[in-house]
Amino acid sequence: MQEVFNKYINYLEAERNMSAYTVRNYTADLLDFFSFLRANGISSLKAVDRLTLRDYLSHLMKQGFVKASIARKLSAIRSFYRYLLREGVISTSPAATTSSPKLDKRLPSFLTLEEVGRLLEAPDVSTPQGQRDRALLELLYASGLRVGELVRLNLEQINLDTREIRVWGKGAKERAVLMGKPAAEALTTYISGGRPKLLGEKRSTALFVNRYGGRLPERRVQRILEKYTRLAGMDKRVHPHMLRHTFATHLLDGGADLRVVQELLGHAALSSTQIYTHVTKSQAKKVYLSAHPMARKKDKELENRQ
Repeated sequence: MQEVFNKYINYLEAERNMSAYTVRNYTADLLDFFSFLRANGISSLKAVDRLTLRDYLSHLMKQGFVKASIARKLSAIRSFYRYLLREGVISTSPAATTSSPKLDKRLPSFLTLEEVGRLLEAPDVSTPQGQRDRALLELLYASGLRVGELVRLNLEQINLDTREIRVWGKGAKERAVLMGKPAAEALTTYISGGRPKLLGEKRSTALFVNRYGGRLPERRVQRILEKYTRLAGMDKRVHPHMLRHTFATHLLDGGADLRVVQELLGHAALSSTQIYTHVTKSQAKKVYLSAHPMARKKDKELENRQ
């Protein structure tokens, strides 16, 4: 079991070209599954059947795992068994006919324009770290980048003249990402001022670096967001993916085409982008007043009276 597992992890890294974050999650989920098998006296992958998987899912529910986490763990198991089928280790996959728990539909959390403004203004741009953090926050909101894509950016991927970024996202797929003028200006200030001071005598191609001159890790980005959320006086937990949610929501609220947003986000399927088709109350009212015939009539009558 250990040998085939090691080969599978190498396959994810070398052939599937999955990110370190994804491989880490798959590894943790599969090791948890293997631990369950051992605890139940199952030492062979061939001995796992659909009933075994149902018992495992029931075990996870009793442990208090939410449906999304259970579905993710089952997805990792499915992927592993597809690999076993491909390699001829097994002849049938018990995971193929095991259903995932039905997930509760939840709208993505996002920030209002006023909240975004407060967050972006929070860093002290008189310091190198503040210049870096302002550029980082501006870019997250302006581009909709995943945090992993953000921290992997190198200088040569940025074109400040055209305000474009070449990004390699999930599955090593390349796409062009755009940014607005404020983000480009913040990046220019950081690259010419704060970044050289953070690097010191070190050399690096990384766009965002820490105070020791090394590439900024993903966890540090979360801590940066937590810091400026507090400074901005916001009583909510803001995470990097929330800025991606905010990017998509504000684009669609502004009238952007769903297909364009899909391309900018790097979604392979349109269904992944459709979760952002919720609208804010202000946008719903705006659309209603401009589209409903009786609403337009009442607005016209009010104008005539004034």
